[in-house]
Order: sequence, then structure tokens, then C-alpha cells
Amino acid sequence: MSDTSLRRVVIRGALAGGVLIVALAAWLLSMQLPALAAGGLLKPMRRAVDRGAPAQCVDAAFAGAGVVLKGWRCSASARPRATIVYLHGIADNRVSATGVIQRFLARRFDVVAYDSRAHGASTGDVCTYGFFEKQDLHLVIDSLDAGPVVLIGTSLGAAVALQEAVDDRRVAAIVAAETFSDLRTVARERAPFFLTTSVIAQAFSLAERDGHFAVDAVSPVAAAARLEMPVLLLHGAEDHETPPAHSERVFAALIGPKQLVLVPGAHHNESLNGQVWEQIEIWLDEALRRTSGSHPQP
Repeated sequence: MSDTSLRRVVIRGALAGGVLIVALAAWLLSMQLPALAAGGLLKPMRRAVDRGAPAQCVDAAFAGAGVVLKGWRCSASARPRATIVYLHGIADNRVSATGVIQRFLARRFDVVAYDSRAHGASTGDVCTYGFFEKQDLHLVIDSLDAGPVVLIGTSLGAAVALQEAVDDRRVAAIVAAETFSDLRTVARERAPFFLTTSVIAQAFSLAERDGHFAVDAVSPVAAAARLEMPVLLLHGAEDHETPPAHSERVFAALIGPKQLVLVPGAHHNESLNGQVWEQIEIWLDEALRRTSGSHPQP
């Protein structure tokens, strides 16, 4: 065999081996994709709490459903009109409540903010998007003084608020920004383009097994059909991560007093900005007048 022929054989062998290696790597990756996707769903980034309690607030620990929730209790200077419980979004923590705390303490509201399970300084290994989080919230409300409770949540927190408030007459009103309508739909919409329908289905099954919850039971839109208290929905008109159609579906299902505000130019996590807070305050004042005196203990 000539040197030229030998080189050709070696090159062909190397190319064939390279193709085989690439094919094997692709096969191994495809086998791991469902597990990687399930892990991404269950374990969002945990952001550390990087500041102490604001003025008029103290550090607090709340007993959740098998977890310890770290947060703040904040007390108004005068007799409170109600207690606001602030619920943050995915991969966030209680620090995002700082503006809400400052605004509403001055308006005679007590405020509680805490890190959701598997977020911030709270315990818990997985996020279940309301399946267990609504139980956590119910127990937090159990720890509050008697009186009306207002839930203000954004994204994940909005979904948790809507799901917990079913049959909880202590909740006088809900402000829900950028909620999703149901977990299966929003997870499919947010899945990377290379995840096939089959991979997504496998990922849901793995998430249910490892998170010990049912994906289809996580549904703010189903909860909305049983909510009688006033609900204010806000959503960024330019939200491409959780499109406004999610809040529109929830709005259509609500049976109590309701209002939907689409905030022009706002993307995800941007609807609670600027002048919208004046609108929220006016709406909340009216909601509390409407529901005054109707909050017995469960």
C-alpha cells in the first residue's frame, strides 16, 4: 500500500470514529435530557438574602409544611388596617419585598415577607409551584394576628396566592402580577426549543416522582373558578416569558370582583412598576371596604 493510500485509510477511520463518538455523545445527552429538564424545573437558582431586615421589621421563622421559612415581620406604627403577605417570584427571595414594605407600612398595613421553600434562606429542596407552597402560605397566615389578609404575589408568588386563597376566608383580597394559568402549559412554553414533546413528558414524570407532587394539580386557573374575594391581576403587555394570555385565562375564570390591568411596554417582572402602584392602592382601599367584617377564622 502506498503512503497516499495509507493516509486515506487513516483519515477515513478517523472520520468514522469521530462520527461514532458524536453519535454516542448525542445518544447519551438525549438519555439525560429529561432528568436535566426535571432538575431545572424543581431546583431554580437559590439567591442568597444579601441584606438585613428593613426598618420596622424583624427577622422571623415560619413553620411551613415540613419546611422552615425564613422571613421578616414588619409592623405599622399605628393600628394596622390589614396584614399584607408578599410572595416573591421564581429564583428570587424576600428582598424584593422592600419597596412593598416601605410603601404599605406608611399606609398602616403590617407586612410579612418570606423566602419560599427552596429559595433564599428557607429550607426545602424542590419548588412545586404551589402544590406545597400553598400549604406553607396557609400555615404562615395561621401565625398572624386576627384580621384581614391581603396577598401580593408576583409570578410564582402570584400563582401560590391564587391557589392558597381557595376556601380561606381570611384572605380579603389578592394582587397577582404575572401569574401563570397552569404549570404544564407554562413549562411547555418555556422549554428550550430542542426539547421534544417526548422529552418534556418524561421530564414532567420525573419531576412528579422526585418532587412528590402532581403537575396537573398546580393550576391557578382552576383555583380562580372558586375565588370569591376581589382579585386584581396585572401583567406586562410585552411579557414573552409568561404571556398575558395566562392572566387573561385566570381573569375569565374568576367568579368574584375582578380587574385585569395589562401594563404597556412591561416585560416579565416589570408590571409592578411606576404609576401602577397608585392604581393598586386605590383598588385595594375599595376591596377592603367591600369585604370589611367578613373574615372569620377557618
